[in-house]
Amino acid sequence: MNPSDFPPDLYQSLLRPLLFSGRFGDPEQLHHRAIHLLEWLDREQPTQQGLRNVLSQTCCLSDPGLQQRLWNLHFPNPIGLAAGFDKDGVASGVWSALGFGFAELGTVTRHPQPGNPQPRLFRLPQDRAILNRMGFNNQGAAALAERLRTKHDRGFSSTIPLGINLGKSKITPLEEAADDYAASFRLLQDLGDYFVVNVSSPNTPGLRSLQATEQLEPILAALQAENQSQKPLLIKIAPDLEWEAIESVLALAQRHHLAGIIATNTTIRRDLLQTERLTATGNLITEEAGGISGAPIRDRSTEIIRFIYRQTQGDLPIIGVGGVFTAADAWEKITAGATLVQIYTGWIYEGPWMVKRVLAGLSEKLRIEGIPTLQDAIGISAHSPTPLTPA
Repeated sequence: MNPSDFPPDLYQSLLRPLLFSGRFGDPEQLHHRAIHLLEWLDREQPTQQGLRNVLSQTCCLSDPGLQQRLWNLHFPNPIGLAAGFDKDGVASGVWSALGFGFAELGTVTRHPQPGNPQPRLFRLPQDRAILNRMGFNNQGAAALAERLRTKHDRGFSSTIPLGINLGKSKITPLEEAADDYAASFRLLQDLGDYFVVNVSSPNTPGLRSLQATEQLEPILAALQAENQSQKPLLIKIAPDLEWEAIESVLALAQRHHLAGIIATNTTIRRDLLQTERLTATGNLITEEAGGISGAPIRDRSTEIIRFIYRQTQGDLPIIGVGGVFTAADAWEKITAGATLVQIYTGWIYEGPWMVKRVLAGLSEKLRIEGIPTLQDAIGISAHSPTPLTPA
């Protein structure tokens, strides 16, 4: 299917203007309502199963050329849900019906925590971006483990890989971070297909300092010591790191036999934005804490993907995330070196049919370029002469 064959998207023309109008609640309230609906759809009653089948027919696209095998896992397509949407894994059985090839649950922390004070989630429509300072609000690793184990005991088996994103509890001192991450991993390691060490969110005090070698090394060592199941372990980095800092992270990743890297998390930069003030608060955007996701970080994320691919000669799998709205955005990240791509903000702006449109576009791009599979497209533009820009 060619992307141009899609009918006009009712989400963008009708639903999104209504949802963004504020009549039905602020962004976080709408997120909770969406999660509650998805949680209901995740149940095993005949009505929900029937609706999931309808969703699959509407939102899914199957193309053998887009399938990949990575970490001994089958990915039916390269488009995944980024961490942050389904923090507590309440909709883990629905994401495949919405067309995703994999989904990442979390960020989850060892201790349950409410997150930062509200309001803490804001749309920036002028920039096609989101500002969030959620602060890892979640029910805790034990609750997620119990939920996933209960589903497993009832016979649930996900048709797509499920990753779990691990963060540090806010109450845990930085010097005890390794034990905190290891405790969460200990509870969950048999329940996720791959795991991500999140040391790059700007919304937990001091967390980004854990990207420094002397702080990160004991965390990775503790996790690999616990990793009896030999689950793929990845690290998620910030787009604001200097090139030397990224090189240091890559050296640690290789030393501790990490399975991959996720590039990138949200940015604390504000110079990329057109928005000057938050409508919800009236404050200057430069005065508002939090990380920016969406279109403003697209280019920086892709630049970092290309850098990592070059530095590792393509030997370290990369999940690219940041500013993906279209098939062209996904193609740019894949040809720069990303094996897989994640979306979140783009999905909020583009709607539930976005995944199918992106996959159709990728299939069409392979056909036009005469490339047999997406695997053959990974990194094909990574060595084009593009100078590095300062972080």
